[in-house]
Amino acid sequence: MPSIIMGVETSCDETGVGLVRLHDDGTVELLADEVASSVEEHARFGGVVPEVASRAHLEAMAPTVRRAFQSAGLELSDVDAVAVTVGPGLAGALLVGVAAAKAYAAALDVPLYGVNHLAGHIAVDTLEHGPLPSPCLALLVSGGHTQLLRVDHIASKITEIGSTVDDAAGEAYDKVARLLGLPYPGGPPIDKAAKSGDAQAITFPRGMTGPRDAKFDFSFSGLKTAVARWVEAAESRGEQVPVADVAASFQEAVADVLTAKAVRAATESGIGTLVISGGVAANSRLSALARQRCAEAGIELRVPRPRLCTDNGAMIAALGAHVVAAGCAPSAMDLSANPALPVSTVSL
Repeated sequence: MPSIIMGVETSCDETGVGLVRLHDDGTVELLADEVASSVEEHARFGGVVPEVASRAHLEAMAPTVRRAFQSAGLELSDVDAVAVTVGPGLAGALLVGVAAAKAYAAALDVPLYGVNHLAGHIAVDTLEHGPLPSPCLALLVSGGHTQLLRVDHIASKITEIGSTVDDAAGEAYDKVARLLGLPYPGGPPIDKAAKSGDAQAITFPRGMTGPRDAKFDFSFSGLKTAVARWVEAAESRGEQVPVADVAASFQEAVADVLTAKAVRAATESGIGTLVISGGVAANSRLSALARQRCAEAGIELRVPRPRLCTDNGAMIAALGAHVVAAGCAPSAMDLSANPALPVSTVSL
């Protein structure tokens, strides 16, 4: 069984390379996690520009690989398998990672595994908290995705039970940050501003919480619009917008809906473990409210440390290790990216 797995992640604006060791008992050990971000190149546009991201991946790939191996104290010849994100994500960005992974796998004569970015966000938790119970529930919250997932086996069976019908939670953060004059990406600055604000100052709507709404789906477009209308009204009256209060009230609305639906889904499904992953999982209010509500419901909560929540190569290496351990067949060398890959397809 392959022991050292190299992971390559290029689905958006982070070039990630990770190295893990797969032990005989199936546990996975993190050896290196190096990331090069192009976020500053996108900040002036207020969002990710696909062509800029692709070029940044191309320039950052080899240096990031070198840093990862230096950090782990390993040589390329130590690699036993290469895992790479094949989707979902930006087509051009994905193609850079897939091409690089193919080159490394071919040069080293090791198997190649094309894996799902979203499943990687769940698998990364095993690097910190050990094997996932079966089943468990995952709340995936990031700039491009907001989903509730039932995980029966991380390498083979993930089922979506709820998702956003419009904006992802991270998208809403970016758009509200822009309204408040805060920098991109919006998650960290809103979280920071909210710490000095009153979360009860403004009652913003909680989307998809009515009796006729799908129980486990999400909607953040209406919330974003409500914040915009509130800010416009305050400015039209000549008032100074209380940025901290707006940020705290907005963040409370997001965290309230996410945690309420996740805990309800776990309770109704009889699942005792909730994993929260993705970039928004690093949000302080989301994690605090999730801890409170999971404790009240008797549910174990697992949240990876912040560095592992955002896009990185370690999560792809970890998922690759679980796919290898499950005995899944390697990918063919004509593997291609799939920007719309569903989360139910863990590997190709």
